[in-house]
Amino acid sequence: MAELVTGISELTTCDPDLGVVPDAAVVVDAGRIAWVGPAARAPEADTATDLGGRAVLPGWVDSHTHLVFDGDRSAEFRARMAGEEYAAGGIQVTTDATRSADDDRLRALVTARVAEAAAGGTTTIETKTGYGLTVEDEARSARIAAELVDEVTFLGAHLVPAGWDAEEYVDLVVGDMLDAVAPHVRWADVFCERGAFDEDQSRRVLEACRDRGIGLRVHGNQLGEGPGVQLAVELGAASVDHVAFLSDSDVEALAGSDTVATVLPGADLSTRMPLAPARRLLDAGATLAIASNCNPGTSYTSSMAFCVTTAVLQMGLSIEEAVRAATWGGARALRRETGDGPDGLGAVGSIAVGHRADLHALTHPAAIHLAYRPGMPATHAVWRAGRRVA
Repeated sequence: MAELVTGISELTTCDPDLGVVPDAAVVVDAGRIAWVGPAARAPEADTATDLGGRAVLPGWVDSHTHLVFDGDRSAEFRARMAGEEYAAGGIQVTTDATRSADDDRLRALVTARVAEAAAGGTTTIETKTGYGLTVEDEARSARIAAELVDEVTFLGAHLVPAGWDAEEYVDLVVGDMLDAVAPHVRWADVFCERGAFDEDQSRRVLEACRDRGIGLRVHGNQLGEGPGVQLAVELGAASVDHVAFLSDSDVEALAGSDTVATVLPGADLSTRMPLAPARRLLDAGATLAIASNCNPGTSYTSSMAFCVTTAVLQMGLSIEEAVRAATWGGARALRRETGDGPDGLGAVGSIAVGHRADLHALTHPAAIHLAYRPGMPATHAVWRAGRRVA
């Protein structure tokens, strides 16, 4: 049954041919966009929804989250706000709690977090394993995530667990653990950073996963300059995420590659690190994505609107650049900006005929209000694959 969505004051399509359409309308049919254009030329449909002069964007595409966890790290956050330096070791606290949770509890926690994200306009979401760090717990995390989110990433190489030799743990990651998670994941990631995995260890993990036909992602250059960006580009990773500390050669490599630079402003703020150089990356010609990095230690938010607002107010992006990075850019980081995607319902991250009908209607008349009125309620309604979900 076709639905006509009208009363759109400003339609930001993130499609290069359509751009921003004022006084627009959209027709949704069978989970896809069937028509886009000026409201005055809109065709008839079976049902109609009038948004009363509100702006519409593509649904947010959050290409970097860590939703499969139990436990609380607010004490660590309090200490960091009091001046303690962030280090990767806090992950072990979450790992202990996650291992102790049963399947039903983990499933309920992930379901609630996905619902929170959807309520804020997120319609496509990636999440990672990485809080199990045993063969059984990583496989369990991957299986539960595959039931509940769009894209699942294997992050067994998140941290070397207490009591393990790093090289022996990498042997486990690229062996039995990879075998156990492979049926449930499309991506693999590694935390290539001081306190986690060095370049050689990261390369072993990524090459083993690539050899299994799994796509690559990298956590890199979060705590300082390091090998993460160059390794991601060399191995053809779809994205390298964090990228807060970049050399000129890192920026040049990203600008000359298909690897998306994904910035995570929530994590930068929470760890009191410098904000990633999003403006510098765009000006150099790199492809940029913005993601929430929702996790219990360094960015416990799934609000993509907050991340977009931060990108505009503090990272030097225009509202158009920030919205595109949080929609089309995230889709590109997941290689879902074209084609039908795993669900067979069309591309995500932009509003165009044939794409999955993911719409985010704001409470505001224009997208700029996300930054103009920071922190104010922003989401009026959300459609995912043509179905109203929030």
